[in-house]
Amino acid sequence: MKRLLTLTRLMLLSRREPVSRTPAEVGLDYEPVAFPASDGVGIKGWFVPAAGEGPKPTIVFVHGWMWNRLGNVAGRAPIDDRDVDFLPATKALHDAGYSVLLYDVRRHGESQKGKGLVSFGPLEKNDFVGAVNYLRTRADVDGERIGSIGISMGGTIALYGAPECQPIKAILAVQPAKVTTFNNNFALDQFGIFGPLIVAPIELIYRATKTPPPSVQDPGEPAKRLDGTVVKYVQGTGDRWGTMVDVLGFAEGTPTLDGPVVHYPSSGRYDGYRYVSAETEDIVDFFQRRL
Repeated sequence: MKRLLTLTRLMLLSRREPVSRTPAEVGLDYEPVAFPASDGVGIKGWFVPAAGEGPKPTIVFVHGWMWNRLGNVAGRAPIDDRDVDFLPATKALHDAGYSVLLYDVRRHGESQKGKGLVSFGPLEKNDFVGAVNYLRTRADVDGERIGSIGISMGGTIALYGAPECQPIKAILAVQPAKVTTFNNNFALDQFGIFGPLIVAPIELIYRATKTPPPSVQDPGEPAKRLDGTVVKYVQGTGDRWGTMVDVLGFAEGTPTLDGPVVHYPSSGRYDGYRYVSAETEDIVDFFQRRL
């Protein structure tokens, strides 16, 4: 029962992973930044500037549930997770001539929590819009050449936010998911056949707190409005919480794709996140072609 209550609380409220490292660890200069989300919530992060003078194309990193701007540290949550490190891809992008913004989604890291529960996109999109608006105030950023890497919940957030702050030239969405699918499969994986029944009341909790409930969250809907944005989807083949079917559905409605959905070999959801740190050459290639 204690574990059930803990996981339910995390699904509703998430947690704050301390920001314990910096880009200096991989030899990068960085600037601590703070800016408001489009609904006023205070967001904190880092700006890693590209070398050279003049405005540069810039990539916005958006992290997943229970993580922070650095990614994930394994063993801090009561699930079978793995380390997810954004710094290798950040360095690869920087060395290829891109500036990078890494920020903490509301209720995560050092950012404010705002109102409502974790909505996995409909509310957090305001953080993404605020990040893009902030970048466009900087003289060293080319505001017409902004792209994003969104991982898990971060991929969903980028899909929700990008239509509201165009132009966003390119999005790499790694394992985005529908909340209803994720919650059902997560509960089934963690608690067996009765798991989905246990988490069913969560819908009522969302409605009672006036937070967009899981039943209305579908990243495939905002993806349909991404005219002018090229999207590359990546989904792990062994993901037990998200599904390839959902991601293929998102892709089907997305106006412009960078080829078919990448079926990334994996033995579990966290294994699929290896793409972010293991495939840095592919990540750089995508933005060089599309941004």
